[in-house]
Amino acid sequence: MSDNFYKAFEDQFRGSRELIKQRLRAYQPFIENLPKFDQSGTALDLGCGRGEWLEILGEQKINASGIDLDEGMLSDCRKLGLKVEQGNALTKLSAQADNSLVLISGFHLAEHLSNADLQTLVKESYRVLKPGGLLILETPNTENISVATINFYFDPSHLRPIPAKLLQFLTLHFGFARSKIIGLQESVELRDGTQTPSLFQVLNDVSPDYAVVAQKAADIKTMNHFDAAFEKRYGLHLDELAARYDADIQARIAKIEDQHNQIRKILWPAIWLKKKWSSLTGK
Repeated sequence: MSDNFYKAFEDQFRGSRELIKQRLRAYQPFIENLPKFDQSGTALDLGCGRGEWLEILGEQKINASGIDLDEGMLSDCRKLGLKVEQGNALTKLSAQADNSLVLISGFHLAEHLSNADLQTLVKESYRVLKPGGLLILETPNTENISVATINFYFDPSHLRPIPAKLLQFLTLHFGFARSKIIGLQESVELRDGTQTPSLFQVLNDVSPDYAVVAQKAADIKTMNHFDAAFEKRYGLHLDELAARYDADIQARIAKIEDQHNQIRKILWPAIWLKKKWSSLTGK
């Protein structure tokens, strides 16, 4: 796949830099705590693309660098003066020293990897992260039916969708102390319960992406800095959206049945009189 193709593809389907930066700010509750336990900590973004995440980390005064295979994507990073290099993400990660980074991230990278490579990424991230450090992996959400069956396959380099609980399991299995599934980019009105979902929205409006944020164990004080971020509820899940849709349908049925019963109560005297008259007159 040529450099120009993938950059054009990202520009067409992923969205503008401004939109992506706005979406990435969902991770603010996590990254704002990193300088609290390591002010000199460094971060590595695997598959950094156009560099939106590197910009956000820079705004947080986190020393970050990125790596990507696609030179066309990296051209945007270099224009912005971001620290990036062309190369293989797993090779770069494996070259890092033990306990050397506070943050490792990969946005829409996991779905491009084989199962073996994904396991290597998680294991190596655990080795490389400092105690208290974070691993963030964002990927398309299989709970969103349209994403899982249609949109995922827009990108010909995608291998397979990854269920959120599987990715979370990998992080816990390979040693991380805790791991959080975060739903992303859902409708705010649906998420907050101010809008009743339609069937179309059940199929299309569950969080389109999700991330697993995993943390390496550290002392209690360090872990406490992140408690609020890990305890918060994120995203919109298929089971709750479908349950709200079913509840709305049942409420509509109950309302119609109630209206029908009210009408019968009103009409019943007239119906009784008609039957009585017919029995008396034979008409």
